Amino acid sequence: MAELEGLEFGKSDFVLLDEVTMEQFMENLRLRFEKGRIYTYIGEVVVSVNPYRQMDIYGKDTIEAYRGRELYENPPHLYAVSDAAYKAMKRRAKDTCIVISGESGAGKTEASKYIMQYIAAITNPSQRAEVESVKNVLLKSNCVLEAFGNAKTNRNDNSSRFGKYMDINFNFNGDPTGGHINNYLLEKSRVVHQQEGERNFHSFYQLLRGGSEETLAAFHLQNDPAVYVYTKEGTSNNDRTSHKAVISALEVIGFSKEEINSIYQILASILLLGNLQFESDGESVQILGQEAVNQISELTATEPESVSKTLLYRTVATGGGEVIEKGHTEQQACFGRDAFAKALYERLFGWIVGRINTVIEVKDYNPVLHGKNTVIGVLDIYGFEIFDNNSFEQFCINYCNEKLQQLFIELILQQEQAEYQREGITWQHIDYFNNQIIVDLVEQPHKGIISILDEACLTVGNVTDTVCLDSMDTKLAQHPHYTSRKLSPSDKSMEFQKHFRIRHYAGDVTYSVEGILDKNKDLLFQDFKRLMYNSTNPVLKEMWPDGQLSITEVTKRPLTAATLFKNSIVALVDKLACKEPYYVRCIKPNEMKSPMLFDDARCQHQVAYLGLLENVMVRRAGFAYRQPYARFLQRYKMTCEYTWPNHLMASDREAVEAIVTQHGFQDDVAYGHTKLFVRTPRSLFTLEQERAALIPILVLFLQKVWRGALARMRCRRMRAIYAIMGCYKRYKVKAHFWEVERRFANVRNMADYGKSVEWPTPPAALAQFHKNTVMLHRRWWARQIVKKIPPSDMLEVRAKVAALTALSGERKDWGISRAWERDYLANCDLFLPLLSQVNRFNKSTDRSLLVTDKFVYKLEPKKQYKVMKRLPLDAFTGLSLTSGVDQMVVLHTSSEDDVLLCLQRGVLCPNQDRVGELVGALVDHFTRVRKVQFPVKVCRSAVQLHMRGKLKSVTVETKPGQAAADFKKSRDGFILLFPGN
Repeated sequence: MAELEGLEFGKSDFVLLDEVTMEQFMENLRLRFEKGRIYTYIGEVVVSVNPYRQMDIYGKDTIEAYRGRELYENPPHLYAVSDAAYKAMKRRAKDTCIVISGESGAGKTEASKYIMQYIAAITNPSQRAEVESVKNVLLKSNCVLEAFGNAKTNRNDNSSRFGKYMDINFNFNGDPTGGHINNYLLEKSRVVHQQEGERNFHSFYQLLRGGSEETLAAFHLQNDPAVYVYTKEGTSNNDRTSHKAVISALEVIGFSKEEINSIYQILASILLLGNLQFESDGESVQILGQEAVNQISELTATEPESVSKTLLYRTVATGGGEVIEKGHTEQQACFGRDAFAKALYERLFGWIVGRINTVIEVKDYNPVLHGKNTVIGVLDIYGFEIFDNNSFEQFCINYCNEKLQQLFIELILQQEQAEYQREGITWQHIDYFNNQIIVDLVEQPHKGIISILDEACLTVGNVTDTVCLDSMDTKLAQHPHYTSRKLSPSDKSMEFQKHFRIRHYAGDVTYSVEGILDKNKDLLFQDFKRLMYNSTNPVLKEMWPDGQLSITEVTKRPLTAATLFKNSIVALVDKLACKEPYYVRCIKPNEMKSPMLFDDARCQHQVAYLGLLENVMVRRAGFAYRQPYARFLQRYKMTCEYTWPNHLMASDREAVEAIVTQHGFQDDVAYGHTKLFVRTPRSLFTLEQERAALIPILVLFLQKVWRGALARMRCRRMRAIYAIMGCYKRYKVKAHFWEVERRFANVRNMADYGKSVEWPTPPAALAQFHKNTVMLHRRWWARQIVKKIPPSDMLEVRAKVAALTALSGERKDWGISRAWERDYLANCDLFLPLLSQVNRFNKSTDRSLLVTDKFVYKLEPKKQYKVMKRLPLDAFTGLSLTSGVDQMVVLHTSSEDDVLLCLQRGVLCPNQDRVGELVGALVDHFTRVRKVQFPVKVCRSAVQLHMRGKLKSVTVETKPGQAAADFKKSRDGFILLFPGN
């Protein structure tokens, strides 16, 4: 916690000072700087002192320590205010902005980089590729803009010579989806002139010192900046490294190789322009050295003649519409050259910013589909400047700081006090300096300095800088914040007809009027614009769209630089005013860039003009947090049993009072007409802690209720589904019954009793029922067929059915087509076929077989069927036969040798098969009469039988044309050769 810092580090919040005096403020600021504590709070404002050294307080561990924490939960840090702005944006879906202000060299640029790094580090936890790409472009854009927009000054080695405001767009998840960069007032005069000890923009030195030999040769350059007029002042040790980083950043952002090459071609052409020299012979002006013109022509993809003509002549349209060419004087040619160089660089910088914006801007955003798009703005703009020689650029920069200070006053001091008065809160008014009078001095229509400058620029005739100064002295003589040597003759710090002074909120600044009108005008001749528009380089052509106008079409004078800047700053302030602001106030501890020196007088001056002491007084006397009752109740009602989930009190104010009373904050709040005011952040932090602890419980409760609702919905849906399924199943069953009934309605009258009728496919639920129904129909069909058979034929039918069942389709022909006489001898009960018996001595004899219901008799047909052997029918356990057309049968017995027989096919019909009749008679008798099974085995090759206690195997082969049976003994038993058909 910030309050837990040791007393040896001073007070981490200036609001906690014992007395609010400048002495105590400065003593606390000095102590913290000397102890390495460069950040201090004023409520939610962060005061940052430039340490002029690298500090190990920006790593991943520090980022994690500040992620998601409240402002006063950790020691003061840039990350704390960054996280506060991010949380406000994400929690309340409100646009926020971080305004970084301070003098040049106070550390604004570094602060903006750390803020960007923190926001990039805490977003996109799921590492989505498209979000990472946006973050990379946003971070890399800093590197590019620093190279082309920053320069070394006497106060700062990396001074921003332009103003930058970046909007970062976030989706409803809090992940960056894009952004937009606005740039303000690039100090283009630095391209052609720098004060002693300062440098041109970094990009020139990075190209000259970091470019490869091949690149420099292609651009007609040398690697020594001192060779060129525009870069005579010094180099830097890290120019080479920075050049590689910039090239890499341009590639990451999405610049093509051709575009990157065009950028550095333009830089090279500017350097070569600066070395152009002119000479006059009294009548005309010539360029010294045509080679330089050819090189510039090559780099800008234009014609050498066009380049020379544009530098030496100006095309003018007369009143009658005639177009003439006017030659320049040597001075005019030099001035035009420098104006062209400045314009080239300014257009290049604007094109680079625009190109970055095309990559990072949010495209095709639909709030309905993607949720609310919120914004965090980061403003890094030049600080207040007081140089030995202050010109037009310092005037604009200091005006910008006046506007930002006025915004700070309105938002932090004026609006806050007005709100206390409006809400009826007891309040002791605090006086503060309102710099609106200075803002009006600069921008007031018809009376302000910008209006006077514009009027002088628009006046026809020879209006000089001195005439313009006289006009300001006349119109502003009575203004308390304006003076000049003419108005104050005794003030020798100013010169007559050269200086005027403005008493800014940050101090008195003396400005020189020399060249101020030329800088305010757009003095670039239209010839230069047409020259660049006609270039075959598409990048250059894109930078100069106004060059397509002919000389006769250019009639309206463009807005002056001061007016354009004023309009952009007014738009910027309006943009900031509609966002919730967070401030970083940067202080420069000394002019020596020393990490040890704390210049008390220098720092006290900055504290005074930044209004920090007044800010402390307002924060100390006021309230750190205020919120309408309804919104406060909506956010914290879950922390009180009387307000959750909804209160039953007369008003929201009473409900808020119940919350405050339950937490014991009565002495730390004030009740306004529409809002609750909380004095210290500690009370708010306690509420946030309790709310954060309750949120998971409430989320779990909501999840439980919602899951129950989902389960009930699913249950009702399933019940409906089952009801529909039940109805459908019943319908399918009934439909099946109706279809069966329709198809089989007339089967009694059919010739085949419905055997040919196709059964409908049953539903799955009736599969078993269908099988049973089919079986019943078959039984009924069989019954109908059997009913037509005479009783005298029933025994034959039963025998055939028994044979059919026993043979199971294994034997193709088994005599089913002939009539089975059964009784082949009168008065025999069952079956008497003729057969041949072959014994083990290879002798074949004719025999008859008589099967009765008790015995099996072997008869001698030649001896009037004399009984030769009788075997009980119970002794037989089954029979075996082959699947062929032979008539061989083996009768298996339980105790005797098996009987091997070959049945004769019949006298009248030699092809009659009698095996089936024998099988049918025996199986029918055993199963129907004796109620036992009589197994029948159909063998495809060898038939097994027992003879003399040994297992024998008999194979039957039929050979056409063989007349008699031939028996051969083998080790496997007997082989029976029987004649075939």
